[in-house]
Parts: sequence; C-alpha cells; structure tokens
Amino acid sequence: MSPTVESVHLSAAHTFSKTPVPEIQLLEGVGVAGDAHSGRTVKHRSRVARDPDQPNLRQVHLLHGELLEQLAAEGHHVAPGQLGENITTAGIDLLSLPVGTRLHVAEASIEVTGLRNPCWQIDAFQPGLLKQVVRKNESGQVHKLAGVMGVVACGGTVRPGEGIRVELPAEPHRRLAGV
Repeated sequence: MSPTVESVHLSAAHTFSKTPVPEIQLLEGVGVAGDAHSGRTVKHRSRVARDPDQPNLRQVHLLHGELLEQLAAEGHHVAPGQLGENITTAGIDLLSLPVGTRLHVAEASIEVTGLRNPCWQIDAFQPGLLKQVVRKNESGQVHKLAGVMGVVACGGTVRPGEGIRVELPAEPHRRLAGV
C-alpha cells in the first residue's frame, strides 16, 4: 500500500480529540490553520507554563491508522482524530522515520521532529488506553506508539486520499525521541 492521508482533523480549542474535516490548511512555520496547537512558539499548555518562548516542534500531529486497528484488537475502539492527531495516515511506518524526515503531501511538506509524548489524558479518554500506546519491551525500553510530531516546512492544503511522499534526511539518521 502506498502511503496516504486517511483523514484530517483540527480543533480550535484545547480539547483532547479533534474534529474530522474535509481538508486542513498547513501554514509554513506555524501549523494547522485554526488549530489550538498552531503557532511558532509552543501552545501545549504544560509547555507554555514552563517556557512560552520555546519553539513549537509540535505544530502537526500525525498518527498511523494501523495503530487504531491494533487498539481495536485490544478492545479499545478509537476513531481517527480521537487521539488528537491532525493527520491520520495509512501505509507508512511513522515511528521508524528518523528526525528530519520530510513528508510531502500535495504542495505541503511536514518535517518530522519527534515522537508524541502520550500523557494521562489518554486514560481519561479511555481507561487502560495509555498502557497500549506506551509499552515496555522485555529489557524495559519504553516504546511510544501515539504518532509523531512535526513542523510545517512548506504550506498547503491536505485532504484525505492524497498520497504521501517520504524524503529521508541525509545520514547519519537520528532516532525519534519525545518532543
């Protein structure tokens, strides 16, 4: 399966879930037009409290739709947008991409900055869901599965059904970490 945009979402308020919409407008260096997390500096409330002037590395949240299928198999029925993502994808292993990867959708592009740091709000949304999106392997290494974050490198309109072209950064590649 070729990488594609499955659905797009936004919320003007700081809500946990985002509303599905027919399209989103990405603004270069800012994020999703009309979304509460859009801006050149951080908008996530806990980060603003620490340092409101730090750059916003979380302008766009992307989530692989395959995670929703895995969650359903574990008894957690989660629809696209309900985990707060702006873009739900299909056919791309977002979690294995290195920092700096560019995801091109139509005329827009998003530069991947890191992993989403899942928080307690996930369990408030659905009890037991947090342990499904933050897992430890046998050696105790933590794996964050709730998607990736990025900044808008080139603005444009993104709609469901559009293809995604992946452009890896120059080597050496850096593994994604929480942002």
